[in-house]
Amino acid sequence: METPTVRWRRLLPRTPGRWAAAVAALAVLVGGGTWTAVADDGPPAVQREDRMLRPGGVPIDTSYFTAGGSGKRPAVLIGHGFGGSKNDVRAQAEKLAADGYAVLTWSARGFGKSGGAISLNDPDGEVKDVSGLIDWLAKRPEVELDKKGDPRVGLTGASYGGAVSLLAAGHDQRVDAIAPVITYWNLADALFPDGVFKKLWAGIFITTGGGCEKFEKRLCEMYERVAVSGKPDAAATKLLTERSPSAVADRIKVPSLLLQGQSDSLFPLGQADAMQKAISANGAPVSVDWISGGHDGGDNETLRVEGRVGAWFDRYLKEETGTDTGPAFRVTRTGGIDSTDGAALKRGASSDTYPGLRSGGREIPLGEGTKTFRNPAGSAPPAISAVPGIGGGLSQLSSLGVGLSLDFPGQFGRFESAPLATSVHVTGTPTARVTVKATEGRDAVLFGKVYDVSPDGRQQVLPSQLVAPYRITSDQQGKPIELALPAVDHEFDAGHRMRLVFSATDLGYASPAEPATYTVTADGPLTVPTAPAVKTAAAALPWWTWGLPAAALVIAAALLLTARRRTATPAPDPELTDVPLQITGLSKKYAKSVDRYAVRELSFRVEKGQVLGLLGPNGAGKTTTLRMLMGLITPDEGEIRVFGQAIRPGAPVLSRVGAFVEGAGFLPHLSGRANLDLYWQATGRPAEDAYIDEALEIAGLGDALARAVRTYSQGMRQRLAIAQAMLGMPDLLILDEPTNGLDPPQIREMRDVMIRYAAGGRTVIVSSHLLSEVEQSCTHLVVMDRGRLVQAGPVAEITGSGDMILVTTAEEVSEPLAEKVASLPGIGSAVRLDDGRGLLVRLDGATTSRLVADLVRLDVPVTGVGPHRRLEDAFLTLISGGAA
Repeated sequence: METPTVRWRRLLPRTPGRWAAAVAALAVLVGGGTWTAVADDGPPAVQREDRMLRPGGVPIDTSYFTAGGSGKRPAVLIGHGFGGSKNDVRAQAEKLAADGYAVLTWSARGFGKSGGAISLNDPDGEVKDVSGLIDWLAKRPEVELDKKGDPRVGLTGASYGGAVSLLAAGHDQRVDAIAPVITYWNLADALFPDGVFKKLWAGIFITTGGGCEKFEKRLCEMYERVAVSGKPDAAATKLLTERSPSAVADRIKVPSLLLQGQSDSLFPLGQADAMQKAISANGAPVSVDWISGGHDGGDNETLRVEGRVGAWFDRYLKEETGTDTGPAFRVTRTGGIDSTDGAALKRGASSDTYPGLRSGGREIPLGEGTKTFRNPAGSAPPAISAVPGIGGGLSQLSSLGVGLSLDFPGQFGRFESAPLATSVHVTGTPTARVTVKATEGRDAVLFGKVYDVSPDGRQQVLPSQLVAPYRITSDQQGKPIELALPAVDHEFDAGHRMRLVFSATDLGYASPAEPATYTVTADGPLTVPTAPAVKTAAAALPWWTWGLPAAALVIAAALLLTARRRTATPAPDPELTDVPLQITGLSKKYAKSVDRYAVRELSFRVEKGQVLGLLGPNGAGKTTTLRMLMGLITPDEGEIRVFGQAIRPGAPVLSRVGAFVEGAGFLPHLSGRANLDLYWQATGRPAEDAYIDEALEIAGLGDALARAVRTYSQGMRQRLAIAQAMLGMPDLLILDEPTNGLDPPQIREMRDVMIRYAAGGRTVIVSSHLLSEVEQSCTHLVVMDRGRLVQAGPVAEITGSGDMILVTTAEEVSEPLAEKVASLPGIGSAVRLDDGRGLLVRLDGATTSRLVADLVRLDVPVTGVGPHRRLEDAFLTLISGGAA
């Protein structure tokens, strides 16, 4: 049944026409682009229809997307990730609809506005819902049918949505193609690998789902039982296996594109390997793609992944036989740093056949001997390998010598190779043959990993931050067994060593609470797969070999497109001659939209000497505002005045504005100084107007200026980009996310650069997501949300409210005195300041006047009392309308 309310909206493409995008990109590149193009050859407008359906008897919230004429078209269902809703996949749905598909998204049971309890893709629950949604698609007049009641339909989705794609293909023969992303084949194997409880991820699973009460009762009971015992039982394993795609392995016979994450300790690469083996054995076409990111974080390559999914559906749903669906196997490899922007370089490697996880095995001899170590009582402190949400950001840089790992002395044994004579690129699952024993006949729970050790032995990197757990029962102990290590794609350089480590504990897993002693003997070499058929693509040409000729063409086209659209510039406002920036009634609609605004009725003013922080969540309109301020796009309404001059494309006053946009391009073979000289020459302005020395002094690059930019760290490259923006010492400096990718010391240096620049009477506007840095470096704030101004004013004024009270004292407050204050009625907590001369007090019912009276009674030498609130608290309160 459908609900009687159906909402229709017109949704326009989020991307500009190709000319507009090219001109905007060029403007950023050369630092002086002040024109816009108006041609738009984008896809047709997309229509969206929201309905509440009951395909399996439970209300399911859906959105249906179509675009273009009345012809028949294939359909695509897109599932969302665990803890999300249909809104998470809206952008992908719009793109596919614009490409000629009928697209249906939905919020799974227990998520979003849908009803029911979470049952982890139960065939009688979530999978049945998908079949009901396919029934609904079969009745749509615009959907292409293979036969009555059987629509031409594909499924895709990430994680939870990817699993239901696989399950639907196994349970409903009407499914024609699938493209699951970073998902599981066997959920029991993922959460209980080799009988070891993956406690950290399991807990995140339950919490992300909204708590145990949101789940089907027996799932909740199963989780609590395993979490308490620390060991999965047969009933738990059976329950999760029954709800896994592996349960219908022999029935999945459709073309399958399997995209799995390398930075993924939840659903590692072995899950996709099992999918490939089973589905290809059924005779279906299968391609495997190992992406850079995953559940642990990192780069999920969204645009590339969505492009490949679209091509897969074009081939197997639209039956466009000429479509290139890509190789049978592809892996994204990270290696080196892009000298132009400091980003990690990514290159694809591929082969015409899937190599599996053990292709091209090479034996690496290890040091012999037996290692003895302990499992501590309570299995604490645990070793650290992957940390969800943190490890992935580092794992993609493991080939650059960056990593996070920790093994505690006495809790691990290690075996090490000699320095490698040549580099070895490992693609797949290393294996080791060992003999394990545990005291008192107990199970041995071990965690195996292979480190990449630097030639001097001082640095070890854990590829992709992955570890493999093993439960070795008493009947397996005392005899050689083969253990599979985590599947990775990682290059070990010549001169480096491989270090095989077995640890008794790991942060992400449950280890036995009882203390035990383990002995591990290496019974042979470490065998590593090299996948010789997988070839890395050639590096792309540097941008400057094609960018400069293309730039000339784009400039010419842009000038032709805009020449006829220039209008007279408003007269200067003499009252604003000394005001760096005043924005009045600024509005900008999305392309071709009549009622959707990126920025709406925005007004604020910036004075000399201020460092203004422009804050807001994603989609708040910050970037659009900055682009209008830099003259890259034209507002629909309102005006921008810089020192009294109206901003228009090519306005002379823009010479007083310097801008830094992340990813500034530099010629890597030239020194930092030469790059700046070349840039200033390109502006055509006199050399004496550059003030290069002053800009460099503020940026603080020192002797590095004489070195080639390719040798710069990312922090140095960022400071060089800032120096470039400061050439000519512009009176107004605009910085968009200047601290992206910097470590804490580099961020502190960038903060000092901004403060020093403004100290000379100039003005800085900085857009950043690092609220703690904004709080320390900015004097004033403008907070935006959904295109509108939420609040503007001094930082102290915006943060100066709430239930946190700052008490300053004439003398140092002792810890016992702080504890007395904390124990007062109506006081939530009282914490000494770093220098001891004051307290940070959280009120929990008490008033400020009552607090002061109590402090006087306790003889606290109070010198001041006032509200104190972190910018983060204030920001969350503002953008939530005061609900936070």
